[in-house]
Amino acid sequence: MLNFEQRKALVEARHEELITRPNIALEGNGVYRRYKNPVVTADMAPLQWRYDFNPATNPYFMERIGVNATLNAGAIKWNGKYVMVVRVEGADRKSFFAVAESPNGIDNFRFWPRPITMPEDTIPGTNIYDMRLTRHEDGWVYGLFCVERHDDSQPGDLSAATATCGIARTHDLVNWERLPDLKCKSQQRNVVLHPEFVDGKYALYTRPQDGFIDTGSGGGIGWALVDDITNAEVKEETIINRRFYHTIKEVKNGEGPHPIKTPKGWLHLAHGVRACASGLRYVLYLYMTSLEEPWKEIAAPGGYFMAPVGDEYIGDVMNVLFSNGWIADEDGRVLIYYASSDTRLHVAESTVDRLVDYCLNTPADGLTTGESVKAINRLIDANEALM
Repeated sequence: MLNFEQRKALVEARHEELITRPNIALEGNGVYRRYKNPVVTADMAPLQWRYDFNPATNPYFMERIGVNATLNAGAIKWNGKYVMVVRVEGADRKSFFAVAESPNGIDNFRFWPRPITMPEDTIPGTNIYDMRLTRHEDGWVYGLFCVERHDDSQPGDLSAATATCGIARTHDLVNWERLPDLKCKSQQRNVVLHPEFVDGKYALYTRPQDGFIDTGSGGGIGWALVDDITNAEVKEETIINRRFYHTIKEVKNGEGPHPIKTPKGWLHLAHGVRACASGLRYVLYLYMTSLEEPWKEIAAPGGYFMAPVGDEYIGDVMNVLFSNGWIADEDGRVLIYYASSDTRLHVAESTVDRLVDYCLNTPADGLTTGESVKAINRLIDANEALM
């Protein structure tokens, strides 16, 4: 077996090779294209976080602190670089946030030197994860994330948990001001801050649910206005994107990143969940809302926008795509950061114009087989008229 110096050299070389490998675009379906390699994996976590570099205390250069997964990242353009606030899950199952930066958004992502030290709320959380980043017009960058705690009303059940929305804000992505958790009548684990004031108030996309996992009576993606973000309370919610039977979002759905403002409306990326024989299947879908009234849906293309393919099916939680981060460049390019099977992060590329075209011109879900066949026949008829 290798000695300390040999193993250290080998580990460092492999780590650098993994980070610097160029990514390759794969032509897609005209709406978007994937890239061949994941952009951030557990093996890309800094070696200084995982290894003791002192030969006196680590003579075999063993990994001391393991990283299990990198997933569900918020994203933002920051000082000309492409930045993700990654959910990093340790081998101990605890998640934390860490900033990874790339010069081009598709490869060469490197973590900043230290993970984020997130201040605690009044009641400390056991686990925090899935941050949505919003650069708000009030001048702050906000991070909204899920805070998990044990459900002490069920002391005999060690898997019983509660979910609340944590809120923090920053000017530099390093130092965060923790605000009180969102007050709400229901549990919340998918909350997104709208980037603009609406009627002078902060606007939230919510996902009311009765339990930690089950949505129960929660009808879909909600909309709520908050008077004071420093003491945020949801008093009233309106469901703006509903769940429906026998669709990609029959079990639950949730907003991904904050929507992109386009001339034709607000462009939304969300996830939908349905049950199948192998468990829950998570896919991504798009919809649009009115520019003037962001709570009013104006387009809802049927079916999924993205679903797992190839190796994306495989991981800690199989058959899952999840996204809570995208970046729209000034030239219209959109980079969509998504996690596969709760294990690794990928990127897909599109443009604002393509995504809007997809939303406005893809048939809606007719909710029955008969309506689906009608939509196909209408397309056939239109194509035959051109031939």
